[in-house]
Amino acid sequence: MAGRILGRTLATVSLSVALASVTVKSSGPCGIPECRSSFSSCGFHLNSNIMSGSNGAKENSHKKARTSPYPGSKVQRSQVPNEKVGWLVEWQDYNPVEYTAVSVLAGPRWADPQISESNFSPKFNEKDGHVERKSQNGRYEIKNGRPRNPAGRTGLVGRGLLGRWGPNHAADPIITRWKRDKSGNKITHPISGKNILQFVAIKRKDCGEWAIPGGMVDPGEKISATLKREFGEEALNSLQKSSAEKKQLEEQLHKLFSQEHLVIYKGYVDDPRNTDNAWMETEAVNYHDETGEIMDNLTLEAGDDAGKVKWVDISDKLKLYASHAQFIKLVAEKRDAHWSEDSETDCDGL
Repeated sequence: MAGRILGRTLATVSLSVALASVTVKSSGPCGIPECRSSFSSCGFHLNSNIMSGSNGAKENSHKKARTSPYPGSKVQRSQVPNEKVGWLVEWQDYNPVEYTAVSVLAGPRWADPQISESNFSPKFNEKDGHVERKSQNGRYEIKNGRPRNPAGRTGLVGRGLLGRWGPNHAADPIITRWKRDKSGNKITHPISGKNILQFVAIKRKDCGEWAIPGGMVDPGEKISATLKREFGEEALNSLQKSSAEKKQLEEQLHKLFSQEHLVIYKGYVDDPRNTDNAWMETEAVNYHDETGEIMDNLTLEAGDDAGKVKWVDISDKLKLYASHAQFIKLVAEKRDAHWSEDSETDCDGL
């Protein structure tokens, strides 16, 4: 990612499908967050209202995409009250601010041209050459030649820091292991009685918050390749390794990412960089090192956009970037690991 800069619905399926954890076999081998890995998912809401943009939004849905100032700028969005988020809610006086970052308008390879350019005819809602313009949540509406955010109004049109009109696809690798004592025995939480799970977290350089490693999917790239590449670059500093070290690292990563894994979430992300015409979507995938032997042979080393990296115990006490704690909560549930000392506690507000 270093040196490769990224200016980087109505739901047609039920939420139970969108959030279902699917066990599958791997198929193979806040400064201005412009770098590729900075475009890991920035949060979402675990309720059916996140994609209710056409019918209205409740207080906690589609919230981050309405915050001001816009990341990396002094641009203030037009205020959008909760009751007017949905596109089906008539609002004749809606006057969103137009903003696309200079870094995007400069025309880097990761960014689309402006809609107005005569030689640009994007094929929305389908595969457009190597660029995936399909949404993971189904078809989105095109209005006046521009794609419309499926979750509703954001108070800002254009692309902001996002390179693509419409969906901008990211991938988030969640690497976990069981916490063990010096004898190798799993450690259980004294109150919940469940085993404690750990995940690899990075401290972002742009805002100093702890987060899941992750980044953008390159055109034509498989999700599995993105997940492995992003983890290697941010958590193992693969970009700075020698040829021999990279070869050895690749062998270990292949073992890790060839295991059975859980697709934790696929779909729209309530991200502060979203606009009316461009938005983040992600696929969060959990790779679990059951015995710990694979990760024992890998030394964590922060690289690229990560300032620090470490193993973090999973619990509801986590304070992570945006809503990353919600991804982690889903992993804990699917792995039947410790999450909370109070069985009634949920992740709202994390």
